[in-house]
Amino acid sequence: MTPASDRKEIVALVEEAMAAGARQDAACAELGLDARTLQRWKTPEGAVREDRRPLAERPVPANRLTEAERDQIVDTCNAPQFASLPPSQIVPKLADEGVYIASESSFYRVLRERGQNHRRGRARKPGRSRPPASFQAKAPCEVWSWDITWLPGPVLGMFFYLYLIVDIFSRKITGWEVHARESGELAAGLLERAVWAEGCIINPLILHADNGSPMKGATMKVTMERLGVTPSFSRPRVSNDNPFSEALFRTCKYVPTWPAKGFASIDEARAWVMEFVNWYNTQHQHSAIRFVTPDQRHRGEDKALLANRHDVYQAARGKHPARWSGRTRNWQPIGPVWLNPERHDTQRGGHGGADALPHKAGGGAPMAGQEQRAA
Repeated sequence: MTPASDRKEIVALVEEAMAAGARQDAACAELGLDARTLQRWKTPEGAVREDRRPLAERPVPANRLTEAERDQIVDTCNAPQFASLPPSQIVPKLADEGVYIASESSFYRVLRERGQNHRRGRARKPGRSRPPASFQAKAPCEVWSWDITWLPGPVLGMFFYLYLIVDIFSRKITGWEVHARESGELAAGLLERAVWAEGCIINPLILHADNGSPMKGATMKVTMERLGVTPSFSRPRVSNDNPFSEALFRTCKYVPTWPAKGFASIDEARAWVMEFVNWYNTQHQHSAIRFVTPDQRHRGEDKALLANRHDVYQAARGKHPARWSGRTRNWQPIGPVWLNPERHDTQRGGHGGADALPHKAGGGAPMAGQEQRAA
């Protein structure tokens, strides 16, 4: 139904278009209106009619429930034996007792009219899940991610625990330890040593983790407060809110030197992880940061390296221009990195084109000495 004020405005627009030489059908089509509708709106004298449908008298349906029947529905639903049941269960129970008051849909409609159509019992009302924690890292030592994973032991069912902290901006492993158990005290000690080693004690640092007990324990909380670290946690029962740590664990467990039969001792596990971390930080050319190593990105050396690669490609294109149908490979440094970027905003990376997408954790890669093929 279109109010009279809107009708007058639409008629005036159509008449203005027709005065300028447009046909009535074309003018109405531009407004999404049928020409016949416009004719019904106007009186023979050219005035605009009011919409009389809201004022029309409508007869009461013969099968309408009476007020007494509506009260009976409400009283029945509020009876002690039915107070915690929905109409979908109340109606069949009444039928078993030989009672019919109204249909199930009528029960729902009456309860909705009386403001009683809500969840009953202890069932929690469904709600929209909150968005994940989202942070931006513009430089090293701004946002870290950490988690604990299992390392297979010498016998089936025995595990060691690998604690890993990664800087999401550079992908550098800033702290790691292997222990025989999960513990908030051990995690707090690792965090403190990593903060001092990276020299970020005076910088505001965000540490993201999942909801495990070592991550949210009192010792870890006190340590973060003392170091000035802001805690961030994944949403409960959401496995992909900590993508950087999960991707790092996959890289760790899919390198060729991974001991598929497990580690013979905790010392062997520590020695292997030390070798892996050294390779990952200093030799592994990470695909998510333009194939520079995490150490190079962490120290800010990636800009010069990528500029040199760009010069090499420009020289190659100048030497054989016929071999290049478009631009050379993009060797621009990666911009800011987001942890769980908001989905409606994909331009936070600071670059145009495909590189404007927020950069997330990358996948695995071969160990040192194996050839890498760029996509």
